[in-house]
Amino acid sequence: MSLRAVLFDMDGTLVDTEGLWREACAAVAGEMGVELTGADDDAVLGRPVEHTAAHLVRRAGSGLGRGPSPGSGPAPAPEAGRGTERPAGAAVTVGAVAARLTDAFAERVSGGVTPLPGAFRLLDGLSAAGVPIALVSASPRRIVDVVLRTVGAGRFRLVVAAEDAERGKPAPDPYLRAAAGLGVDPGDCVAVEDSPTGIAAALAAGCRVVAVPPGCPGTAAPFPGGSAAASGEPRTAATSATATAPEGGAAPYGVVTTVENLEQVDLSMLRLLAAEQTSVG
Repeated sequence: MSLRAVLFDMDGTLVDTEGLWREACAAVAGEMGVELTGADDDAVLGRPVEHTAAHLVRRAGSGLGRGPSPGSGPAPAPEAGRGTERPAGAAVTVGAVAARLTDAFAERVSGGVTPLPGAFRLLDGLSAAGVPIALVSASPRRIVDVVLRTVGAGRFRLVVAAEDAERGKPAPDPYLRAAAGLGVDPGDCVAVEDSPTGIAAALAAGCRVVAVPPGCPGTAAPFPGGSAAASGEPRTAATSATATAPEGGAAPYGVVTTVENLEQVDLSMLRLLAAEQTSVG
């Protein structure tokens, strides 16, 4: 196999937006009487916004949210200036919560985002070598477009946002869509991801993966009770292993190389990863 394209996740991989997303989720959850903890990470990080919204609706309706105790006074008010009142009971819908999450995230992202170490160097090096690059994000197009003002839309031959795939990560659809759009086989692509959800999607599509786990410089602290290990244990040097995607897909196996940050990644490394052979079963 040869390297035909590199497919990048966006949030937490190229730009330090994970903290902003956590803030947005925590704020919207608070409006619903829910306090997020590390146990919520899998439903919140790297997922389509509708998935996170559905999780918050379930939490709010389960009685497991923070919720005011009897005699403790009214429910927490929305953030100042947000102009959104906490929905009551049956009025809470997944669509409404998804819209609120997108608004809250967009407000934070619009203030500017920070590229993660090595991101621009790697993107520009791949472009100079003529390697096609795609952005494959679980974020809505509205968010992606704002982030691209910083990253530069011209760095990518193709951009796949949440609306562009029938199913979001961890399903393989976003990566299959990107590979098809570039006219390459997914098995000839290396995906660069930071979350278990995204890694599962890339593996299910048949891609090789470079994992940049949370815990790199500039990434945000987890919700209470969470840890970097919950989303992939950071390692002190690049390591390679055969991994299995936790959810079904086109090819539930693959090679994953874990690095501390993108400064450890270059074209030679990606070509070696693409050339590695794995067997099924």
